Amino acid sequence: MSETFELRKFVAPEFVFGVGARHLVGRYAKNLGGRKILVVSDPGVVAAGWTRDVTDSLEAEGLPFALFTGVTSNPKADEIMAGVAVYQAERCNAIVAVGGGSPIDCAKGIGIVTSNGRHILEFEGVDMVKVPMPPLICVPTTGGTSADVSQFVIISNPLEKVKFAIISKSVVPDLALIDPETLTTMDSYLTACTGLDALTHAIEAYVSTARSAMTDLHAIEAIRLVSSSLLPSIANLADLELRTKVMQGSLQAGLAFSNAILGATHAMAHSLGGALDIAHGECNAILLDHVVEFNMPAAPERFEHIAEAMGLDLRGMNSGQKKSALLNHIRVLKRAAGVSRTLNELGVGRSDMNFLTSHALKDPCMATNPRRASQRDIEVVYEESL
Repeated sequence: MSETFELRKFVAPEFVFGVGARHLVGRYAKNLGGRKILVVSDPGVVAAGWTRDVTDSLEAEGLPFALFTGVTSNPKADEIMAGVAVYQAERCNAIVAVGGGSPIDCAKGIGIVTSNGRHILEFEGVDMVKVPMPPLICVPTTGGTSADVSQFVIISNPLEKVKFAIISKSVVPDLALIDPETLTTMDSYLTACTGLDALTHAIEAYVSTARSAMTDLHAIEAIRLVSSSLLPSIANLADLELRTKVMQGSLQAGLAFSNAILGATHAMAHSLGGALDIAHGECNAILLDHVVEFNMPAAPERFEHIAEAMGLDLRGMNSGQKKSALLNHIRVLKRAAGVSRTLNELGVGRSDMNFLTSHALKDPCMATNPRRASQRDIEVVYEESL
């Protein structure tokens, strides 16, 4: 059957996009029936002042809240269970997440456990969340993870040294308040890593075997926006117009990957993050060009579209030249963004290859990678990234 006629669903939350959106939290929390709100954030976001803006908005509507900030990068299972204890002790009935992917995924995990009454480790996999979460509002503060619009939750289990995915439309937030102004407090390296994460979302969604016409629209526009705006935004951290373009690119990449799923880059990055607690965006950035090179034979026309969306003129080139042009462009973009470390510099060695590869192959993101990969294929990509 032609892919044009295949059944595809598209799930997205309500979202409000624009400068000042974060100040609407109180009004929407009240509309969703919030009586006492658990605000999930992290110390860095609190220090930047964004959490205070949100709690001020809640107070302006007369809504009491409890604050939980015990979240680290790559949110851990025990952090989620600690958040559940606060939610229950404070008798909350709704959640607001303020931050990047870690606070948002932690908030989703808290919601899952409070509604379903079981440990977070019991929900790994697809459609395992049977009871809907309490109302959840997300205020993202990084232009990259798109956890605020996705049906993914990524959790670390430090005891097993793995990350696991929970995928369910039950974890799509009720509302995302997407305010580009929150990006202005990110430093250049965090801007680079989160922006390259968004670019990876868009590229992987565009070549995913579960893609659709609707996800293609968002993915290709996200590639255009992020690839053209990321470097200028790194050079001009306070430029709100550039930050807005990157944030829109992140949003559209999120709408794409939440529905088309991802690929080997994310599967491998999840394995790295679980084993070594490495920042997710940096893992994706390090791996991206190597995975693109591996996947190109399986979807050459798709990668040509990606190259063109990144501003490359491929006219008159043969297939080998087109491949080289795209790979070189991605590598130059990475270096210009300041992401130059290798996996080896992050503490990964050849002795880690078997563990990392075996877990990457089990990751659900691998199922939609355009090219089927063997154990040795993934080992080689990791080795190229050392």
